[in-house]
Amino acid sequence: MTKTSIMNVQGIEIALTTINEEDFICITDIVKAKGGDARAADIIKNWIRNRSTIEFLGTWETLYNPNFKVVEFDHFRKEAGLPTFTMSVSNWIEKTGAIGIVSKAGRYGGTYAHKDIAFEFCSAISPMFKLYVIKEYQRLVELERSELALSWNVKRLLSKANYHIHTDAIKNVILPKLNISQMKQGLVYASEADLLNMVLFGCTAKQWQEANPELAKTMNIRDTATINQLIVLSNIESLNAELIKQGVSKEDRFTILRRTAEEQLAVLISRNAEQNFAKLASEDPKLIE
Repeated sequence: MTKTSIMNVQGIEIALTTINEEDFICITDIVKAKGGDARAADIIKNWIRNRSTIEFLGTWETLYNPNFKVVEFDHFRKEAGLPTFTMSVSNWIEKTGAIGIVSKAGRYGGTYAHKDIAFEFCSAISPMFKLYVIKEYQRLVELERSELALSWNVKRLLSKANYHIHTDAIKNVILPKLNISQMKQGLVYASEADLLNMVLFGCTAKQWQEANPELAKTMNIRDTATINQLIVLSNIESLNAELIKQGVSKEDRFTILRRTAEEQLAVLISRNAEQNFAKLASEDPKLIE
């Protein structure tokens, strides 16, 4: 899975993409720092055929790529620097199984290198420009961390919103009718929570855990919800509490809640509610305290 954003370094737009949770920077864009946009492919070829570059790339791959073909790398290292030695990004990837450099097509197409390698490439283009690239990259990393923290706090707030309204309805209406032990009462709360899980996620908490054993070690099904889903969850918790008080059967409640959830999710998505809520929370931090 990949996602792409843009860094602006001294007026030059440089694409930044995330591949398998690692950041890759477009070195084709970095070439523009020296006005080499039209000659980007040639500049990258000249860089990658350099002996010091080959040694750096080989060392990086040896450290982080278990499938790196060391024999082929040794051959290239011996040939590097000779007048007859030629190299291209595609040849390096094909012959050695390298993962530190990739080629992308499409809107943000070009040659991308893992941030470690991209910073090394910057040194060959302009040591000064390298410092600006690193500074902008660090700024974006800090911004992303702040946004993730904000998103987590927003979700925490929404998860708590109508929780007690829902559990109080179970406690005051359903449990007195059942006359069961305290241990079995916990099963009733869990069953009602799973009713909402089925409505919103299409599975129970246990089914989600069985389907996602690794995630389940540190998370539960509701930790994976989007802000839109948590807004709807808060709403259907309140609605379910009212339906319980009215004596509506569990089967009928499920039908009503599912229809309501589908309608509300459609509206929230069409109105960009998730982005607007996050923006509002960032402008007024007291909302999530």
